[in-house]
Order: sequence, then C-alpha cells, then structure tokens
Amino acid sequence: EVQLVESGGGLVQAGGSLRLSCAASGFTFDDYAIGWFRQAPGKEREGVSYINTSDRITYYTDSVKGRFTISSDSAKNTVYLQMNSLKPEDTAVYYCNAGVASIQPGAMPMAMPMGDSGVAWFRPVGRWGQGTQVTVSS
Repeated sequence: EVQLVESGGGLVQAGGSLRLSCAASGFTFDDYAIGWFRQAPGKEREGVSYINTSDRITYYTDSVKGRFTISSDSAKNTVYLQMNSLKPEDTAVYYCNAGVASIQPGAMPMAMPMGDSGVAWFRPVGRWGQGTQVTVSS
C-alpha cells in the first residue's frame, strides 16, 4: 500500500524558512513522482510542486517558484520541500502524495492541476495523510 507521511511544519514569521519531509513506503520509490500540495482554510487543495524521482525533473507553481525547492533522497525514500521567504499566504496544511505527473495542454483524467498554468497535472495514487501544518505570521 502506498503510504506517505508528512512532517516538518510549524509556526514561522514572514520571511522565514521551513523544510518539510515526506517519507514514502509501500512502493518502489522511483516508480512515481512525488508531489506537494496544500490546503488553506476554506479553500480547495492545490498543487505546489512535484519531482520525478527517477530523473529528478521538478515543477513549481508560479506562486512558489524561486522560493521553494523540492528534492529527493532515494536512499531514504524521502522527498523534501525547502520553503524560503515564507509569506502569510503560504499558511496551510501541506500534504504529499505519490502519483503520475504530466505536462500537457489538455486536462489529464483524474488528475489535479498544478497551479493555474493549465498544462501541469498530477494524478495521485496514495491516500491523503494528515498533512503538516505550516503557519506564517505577519
């Protein structure tokens, strides 16, 4: 069973940094991309970034590009999200999931959009975990 456990959230002032971890198990690590998502109160879950663990190609939504960095450690079956220059609007519960990522002009069936570009998609295959809370104070 595909399982992912998030950790590393916390309370930080605007401009600060946090590093989130996503520990994966139950599948061959390089078989899937790993994505980070977030859900703020009263809003839908949105895609933030993903990494193809096989070739380490990454994708970032415009809202986090230049501030967040995703990386993977195959030896530890773990994906990290380094978040710098945090803003109050980054406050959310952050989740990770394994799945299939695609860059294509049309919608990918059963996939979530990654940002507003309309070309990046992620189809999660695991259950959503409890996530990790990130709170950025102004």
